[in-house]
Amino acid sequence: MDYVRLGKSPLRVSRIALGAMGIGDRAWRSWVLPEAEARPVVARALELGINFFDSCDYYSAGESERVLGRLLKEAAPRDQVVIATKVGMPMAKHANARGYSRKHIIEACEASLKRLGTDYIDLYQTHIWDPATDIDEMIGAFDHLVRGGKVLYVGATDMPCWQFAKSVYTARLRGLSAFASMQHHYNLLWREDEREMIPFCQAEGIGLLPYSPMARGFLCGADRRRQRTTERARTDDYAYQWFGRPEDARLAEALDEIAQTRKVAPGQLALAWVLGKQPQAAAIIGATRPEHVDQAVAALKISLDRGDAERLEGAYALRAKAGH
Repeated sequence: MDYVRLGKSPLRVSRIALGAMGIGDRAWRSWVLPEAEARPVVARALELGINFFDSCDYYSAGESERVLGRLLKEAAPRDQVVIATKVGMPMAKHANARGYSRKHIIEACEASLKRLGTDYIDLYQTHIWDPATDIDEMIGAFDHLVRGGKVLYVGATDMPCWQFAKSVYTARLRGLSAFASMQHHYNLLWREDEREMIPFCQAEGIGLLPYSPMARGFLCGADRRRQRTTERARTDDYAYQWFGRPEDARLAEALDEIAQTRKVAPGQLALAWVLGKQPQAAAIIGATRPEHVDQAVAALKISLDRGDAERLEGAYALRAKAGH
């Protein structure tokens, strides 16, 4: 396993991170793994040197954090793992159960600590962005958690680059804890952050955490794409909303051809492309079987030659609107 620093911080994270959206309670999503089925996946990740695990309070209505916390606690000392989670999505029906007010951030953090069964969270991140957020209040609340020892680092997930930059610079100017990382949507079919977000993070020493490197399975081969051969492929309509353009299908077919020639899985090649484009990043993968972890870690040793990379990148079609 290779390890990189989280941005400018000395914290070292594995280049493959295990995302826990697929761990928790099937009542939330039919493809989610309950604890007994998730145990071998987490165990294999630890065995292969993965030390970075990413969850969210919203996943399985909190059960993802509970299950992940129990599995990590039984398998590894706390100081050997890096636990990340997120805040922002609605956790109840009342008005203050979501977003980035001081009230919600602090209450949500306390709840996540209890569910994870830990005294501190290594990386606490915003989740779905609210453009009406009071940035001064948000960064003040995050800093309060850091100074209290409940959070070690703070980060963000997909948001407009100008608001992310404002958050970073405001925190630095006020001497508060600034975002150390950006978890962003990035793969062969979604490269919009190459316009502003990626150059900004690279210039400012902010760690990049690309998620969905295989485009929610859309880049995992023609059978899964066309016949929806997995439970997630059958039920995850977002994949086909976001990656349903004719240009996306053509690029995926080119990836399949190159992967067949290279004798690797298309998903591995898609992940290898992301890792090659961002050599200091930690890519977040979802896995529902131990062999998925094996394949992802093996992608660290795969590289695309220049011709194949140019063929895939040249097939990309810009999006008129780059939000979710």
